[in-house]
Amino acid sequence: MSEQFIYRPKGTCSTEMIFNMDGDVIESLEVINGCNGNLKGIASLVKGHKAEEIIPLLQGIHCGPKNTSCPDQIAQGLSQYLANRK
Repeated sequence: MSEQFIYRPKGTCSTEMIFNMDGDVIESLEVINGCNGNLKGIASLVKGHKAEEIIPLLQGIHCGPKNTSCPDQIAQGLSQYLANRK
């Protein structure tokens, strides 16, 4: 059963991340604002994978001098989603 989870990232150009999830599997991801082409590519790569697989791959990536990035915020959003499910 699919459910939508919306995450509002902090410290990035993107302003909203919309996850469509089937349990712990990412059905789709849409990122509002940010680097459009790169984020569409990331969304395509994470589709069909479990959140637990994706989080360690994206967690801790920095964007320039920032302490976070859109990929890092995707990992944070997925972590929040999993924590909310428990």
